[in-house]
Amino acid sequence: MKRRNHVVLLATLMSATAWGQEVSLYGTTMAQMWKQDTPGFDKATFTPATQYLGIDATKLGTDNLSLHLFGWGRTDLSDASTLEGKSGGYLNYGYLQYRFDRANAEIKAGRMTVNQSTGFEQIDGVSVRTDLRGGFSVSAFGGRPVYYKTVDPRNQTDYEFQRDAIFGTRLGWRMPKVGEIGVSFLQDGTKAAKDLDIPSPIDYTRKQLGVDVLITPATIFDVRGRTVFDLADHAPAAPGAPDRNKIAEHDYTASLKLGGQFVLSGNFAERNFFAYFAGTNLPSLFRQDEKDMFRGFGGSITWNAPSTVQIVADYRHMHRESFGDVNRAGGEIRWASSEKTFQAGVGAHWVNAANTKFVDPATPYRSLSHKEARAWMMTVKGKFSASLDGILQRYDSGNPYLAGMKNVYEAVASLGFQATTNLKMSGDVSYGTNPVAKHETRGLLRAEYRFGFAKKGGR
Repeated sequence: MKRRNHVVLLATLMSATAWGQEVSLYGTTMAQMWKQDTPGFDKATFTPATQYLGIDATKLGTDNLSLHLFGWGRTDLSDASTLEGKSGGYLNYGYLQYRFDRANAEIKAGRMTVNQSTGFEQIDGVSVRTDLRGGFSVSAFGGRPVYYKTVDPRNQTDYEFQRDAIFGTRLGWRMPKVGEIGVSFLQDGTKAAKDLDIPSPIDYTRKQLGVDVLITPATIFDVRGRTVFDLADHAPAAPGAPDRNKIAEHDYTASLKLGGQFVLSGNFAERNFFAYFAGTNLPSLFRQDEKDMFRGFGGSITWNAPSTVQIVADYRHMHRESFGDVNRAGGEIRWASSEKTFQAGVGAHWVNAANTKFVDPATPYRSLSHKEARAWMMTVKGKFSASLDGILQRYDSGNPYLAGMKNVYEAVASLGFQATTNLKMSGDVSYGTNPVAKHETRGLLRAEYRFGFAKKGGR
């Protein structure tokens, strides 16, 4: 978001406090510390301090107008803990919202996250929505996409140039006692890689059409999901390469309650990374040039025993065209006291990746297969709270992808104190071993607070 927009939002907030309107402030302060002693590198001590801060200001001159801000800032008190330097910060959202008195209508302007089925996007722009007659509703948004930087800028050539604008819309229809169906459209960027004077090898733009459904004929059964079609006019595939799938994504989940004690659920998902990740606003998580296909399905059964015990069994199968198949199965036993002041659980899962490809053709079973065990507990007594969580993954011995390690584990202990209604302090200590760091110990101090300046106590 540009600096002048920040000035406008802060000026509006200052005006709100001057008018004596309802303003609430909430945040979390965290301080961490750990040391690093890696052979071949200088010893380092890291003590980053991070401040998360949010502000909600309502009734800005009228009951319908409000302002919402949330962001964070970080500074390192000793050595730099990230490659981006010893300080940083980010505005997650900052927008003005006006709610109309009728038809659930609203308009937002500023930095925000919009979710209109086809896309889940962070933008600097405007969004609107309203209900219509006959169970219909319509929403739309437009602006500039929020850009994220990767560590290596060479991975983002033409990134901001191609993604010059983003807009979308959704038309929904809610059917009483049946559910809802919607049709949505998203376009991210207007300068596709193949249309540039010097064509880029990576296309960051998207043009997608989505259909979403929610079917809830009874309280014991529901099905929800969406299918997204890729409408972009891509450059021709290389000679001999298979035709690209026009389905960007399928994702459907169903659940069924039986007799008040059993819950069955299942999910099926299929994603074409070429269309699904192209132009995503989270390139630090996904490769823009990914061409792979993913398909996964699974389910779980939960038994809520007449006592306070809950038993869950689950299974999931995942398939990647490039890497092969993985199966994960296991279960958990959970227990809670009748007053919910003490809860605990144990779980065990088995991951079989014997059919993975290319990771290690000579010994593929060493790639990802492992057994996992986990135990946890948490309790609350008066103003104090405590928790303990431990996880162990046991791999085949001599796994070259884990620096020869057989066991990877971590345990985290936490203690909290609710000083006042609006202030809570807590501390975490973790200890573990992984392929990157052996016998690693970390500490974290956290302060969470919420203050209101509203006439009746604020938010």
